[in-house]
Amino acid sequence: MCAQNAVRSPMAEGLAKHFFGRSLYVQSAGVRKSEADGFMVAVMDEMGIDESRHKPRTIDELEEWEGLNFDLIITLSPEAHHKALGLTRTIAAEVEYWPTADPTIVQGSREQMLEAYREVRDGLARRIRERLKV
Repeated sequence: MCAQNAVRSPMAEGLAKHFFGRSLYVQSAGVRKSEADGFMVAVMDEMGIDESRHKPRTIDELEEWEGLNFDLIITLSPEAHHKALGLTRTIAAEVEYWPTADPTIVQGSREQMLEAYREVRDGLARRIRERLKV
């Protein structure tokens, strides 16, 4: 879970599904609604993960569509962490906070911006492998 489900959390979802396939139930969501992010799609495509059809969704939309049947909620932004802690009043889920930089704030050339996204992607890949023992 992140702030807008446009960059960090869909990267994490895509990576977890790439590493684990259907052996884990993984979904991403944001606190607020946003638009799809082309840089996220581009850097995930570099790893062979197609995120071109990702539609950002909020945690409230996810709860309405599928329910919140999670054992673990990983939050990637302070706003998402606060929201997830509030959810634990009604669901029995462990919450972990993985502070993750927001690459959308990086200014510069296209390549500099892509590099910021790659750093986030690669950091999430490392954390997912370490935490979930891939």
